[in-house]
Amino acid sequence: MILVDANVIMYAAGSDHPHKPRCVRFLEEVASGEVEATVDAEVLQEILHRYRAIGRWSDGRRVYDLARKLFPLALPITADVLDRARALLDEHESLSARDAVHAAAAIVHSMDAICSYDRDFDVIAEIERREP
Repeated sequence: MILVDANVIMYAAGSDHPHKPRCVRFLEEVASGEVEATVDAEVLQEILHRYRAIGRWSDGRRVYDLARKLFPLALPITADVLDRARALLDEHESLSARDAVHAAAAIVHSMDAICSYDRDFDVIAEIERREP
């Protein structure tokens, strides 16, 4: 099982970008059942936050609804996940809190990898980062 980062969903939904075709194809593989993947609750919050912050709420609703349809069961962000995120932040000074939460969710929920273009995950030995 792979945890999908928000950037994969947003590249797929966004305007032309070099990452867009690979993200679209990856999400098509998820939709068809070729790839087993999920998101965590923080990914969904990131979608809401980003589109609201840039004043594109109608696009945000659409992307959020598509993400929920594609990933009906989002991993919860529990106290155990946040405790692990705190430990990751102690271990990796360059890691952002948001990335620590994603990595912790992947570790706590025994994910095989994180699908993301964010190379900040590469410092975490407990989880592999894969690009679409």
